[in-house]
Amino acid sequence: MKILSRRALEELGVLQSSVRRLAEDRNVALRVFVASRSAATRDAQQEFWLEFSWLDQEYRIAVRRLAHFCLAHHDSRQAHLRGG
Repeated sequence: MKILSRRALEELGVLQSSVRRLAEDRNVALRVFVASRSAATRDAQQEFWLEFSWLDQEYRIAVRRLAHFCLAHHDSRQAHLRGG
């Protein structure tokens, strides 16, 4: 099994941290939005929804970047194992 380089491990750590932080932010925004449904005006609810939507997009992008990193390193590892 090929070990990741120090640079790749650092990049992986940054990507994982980003996903974790954005997941926390997204979850908080979702809880606020759900709570606002019974305690806020329609305009405020819309603002909470927009905040959640924006954070959800950011989270999805971070997950996609992490997935691309994993796929790229898996593919390079497979090529290495095949002798390529």
